[in-house]
This record gives sequence, structure tokens and C-alpha cells, in this order.
Amino acid sequence: MVFYNLNYLIYMLPCFILSLICNIAVKSSFSKYSQIANSRHLTGAQAAQQVLSAHGVTGVRIEPVQGNLTDHFDPRTNVIRLSESVYNAATVSAVGVACHEAGHAVQHAEGYLPNKIRSAIVPMANFGSRLSWLFLVVGLLLPAKYDFVLIIGIVLFSLSVLFTLVTLPVEFNASNRALKTIKETNMLNPDEYSGAKKVLSAAAMTYVAAAATSIAQLLRLVMIANNRRR
Repeated sequence: MVFYNLNYLIYMLPCFILSLICNIAVKSSFSKYSQIANSRHLTGAQAAQQVLSAHGVTGVRIEPVQGNLTDHFDPRTNVIRLSESVYNAATVSAVGVACHEAGHAVQHAEGYLPNKIRSAIVPMANFGSRLSWLFLVVGLLLPAKYDFVLIIGIVLFSLSVLFTLVTLPVEFNASNRALKTIKETNMLNPDEYSGAKKVLSAAAMTYVAAAATSIAQLLRLVMIANNRRR
């Protein structure tokens, strides 16, 4: 099948390798600094609350959630959910991750524009992600004169690519807010701060890898569509 020819592997293999490396790096960094207690004995929940308080954000709940690395901020309910290894843990990793999620809550409270754009395109991205591969597969199976089906699939897929791109500034900004607040409030000492920064930097690279993979897939699909017209 055309998806799995040599050219496809040339395009996608570097992205898959990058994604694998980034995922290993974030798990390794999180695990390493989860073994190191922070000197102020702050739990993830307490650290997140400090970020909210430092920015004057109120009305945000902080709750535990099951799983590992399942931490997230839910703007629909205004709730920060921290995983079991973060919520009650007084480690360097816990502080870094919790402050990052609190950074998302601050973005939401302040109306950070890229965050508003990302929230606005979520329904379209979900719609495109669900339907794109149906149109792409059918479009590739049909004769070239029905390429409009393939084009529809590419347009739908591009919506999910757009989402991964808009996600980048949102995630980097949340980490920057977290690290700035950690430093300004002296939550961590310099060595601990460096560890938290490594954890958040590794996590940020997973989003870069996801965006690169999505772009490579989109470019490959466009090339396939162009080649079918020759």
C-alpha cells in the first residue's frame, strides 16, 4: 500500500525516532527527579496552589487523578487534576509538573490568546481526526478522477495538524510561567530548579515531536495527491 513505501519511511522514520527518544526522555527525567525530595517539602498540590495564589487566580480546584503522568487542567470545570505521583508527592518532579498545570489555569484565567485559539479549534480538530483517515483510505483506493475524496481527507487531517502547532506556544508558555513563579517564590533551590526545568523541557519536546510528525504526514499526503495527478 502506498502509505508504506520507501519514501514514506524516509519521511516518517526520523519523526518516529524523535518521538520515541522524547517519550523516553520525559519518563526518564520524571522518574529521576521523582526520587529527589524538594527542600521545602512542598507537595504537588501545594505547589500548584502557590502558582495560583501568586497570580491572583481563585476558584480553581486541585484534585488527585489516577494514573501516571495523567496531570492536566480542565478548563470546562476549572479543575487541576494531578496524578498520584504528583498530588501528594514532595519531590522536584511533582513541583515542576504541578506548577506547569497551574500555568495552564493561569492562562485560562488571563485569557491567553493562543490558549483561546486552541480551545476554539478543539471541536474541529477532533472532527478532522475522526474522519480524515476514512476519506484518505477511500480516496487512495479510488481512481485518480475521484481525488476530491483524498483532498477532503487531507483538509480534515490538516485540522489536527493545526491543533498540534497551536499547542506548542501554549505548552511552552505554561512551562515558562511555572518556572518563573518557582524562581520568584523560591519554591525550589537552584539545583532543584534545574531538575524541574529538565523535566518540563523534556515534556515540551514531546509536543515538538508530535508537531513534526504531523507536519511530515501532511506533507507526504500532499505529495501523494500531487503524484496521482501526473
